Amino acid sequence: MEPHWLLKGNVRFEQVAFSYPGRKDVPVLKDLSLTAGNGEQIAIVGPSGAGKSTIASLLLRFYEPDGGRLLFDERPAAEFPISQLRRQMAFVPQDIILFGGSIKENIAYGKPGATHDEIMAAAKNANAHVFIEKFPEQYETIVGERGIKLSGGQRQRIAIARAILKDPAILILDEATSSLDSESEQLVQEALDNLMKGRTSFVIAHRLSTIRNADKIVLIDKGIVSESGSHSQLMNHNGLYRKLNDMQFEFGVVTQSPTVESLEELEG
Repeated sequence: MEPHWLLKGNVRFEQVAFSYPGRKDVPVLKDLSLTAGNGEQIAIVGPSGAGKSTIASLLLRFYEPDGGRLLFDERPAAEFPISQLRRQMAFVPQDIILFGGSIKENIAYGKPGATHDEIMAAAKNANAHVFIEKFPEQYETIVGERGIKLSGGQRQRIAIARAILKDPAILILDEATSSLDSESEQLVQEALDNLMKGRTSFVIAHRLSTIRNADKIVLIDKGIVSESGSHSQLMNHNGLYRKLNDMQFEFGVVTQSPTVESLEELEG
């Protein structure tokens, strides 16, 4: 890749407005401004329909803003060829879809031509190597259509290994642990922590318990940034974020706590 297109990982949304093409009368983002520095972990929270996933779509350049600007390393996003941008980003969604090849092929998709040692090192960092080694065919194991032969936690760790192998400058994570059992959740969370080290990360969070250590938590509400700061800063501010945390604490058991979608009820 030409050095001219290499990303350091600084991202800035500057007064971004956006509506989906088929619903131009329904603004999703109205005046959104947020900044992520190189290596920062930014957690994005908010009620359903607040625009969390839209931010991911704009980062990946699936859509262009209707107003305002998106900048990478203080350069307008439009200056970068889309292929060069996406080559330096990794997206780990909530629902992982693998293709019906081998585990090795699924991981190597992050870096075509990767050596077996590179693939295995990525799997180890993703907490996937141990379960892969238990299969008779190990890395040559066929995962089945859409990865059906693997559990949810195993699919997540294969996707994380793929992202680690890709070595992106910018990560976009749609929180992946909400539907897993506690043991799988811990293994996946450890793998995500390994993946995020030293990279700019945008974490679309559905449960607040997983993002308390984020460098910055951004609460999106009605298309704008409603609150922004660290967990402790937002807890000292008597806003929606604190109300939701208090609500989760009352439930006691994290797995039974309400999600950020409960913000809608708090607002109602």
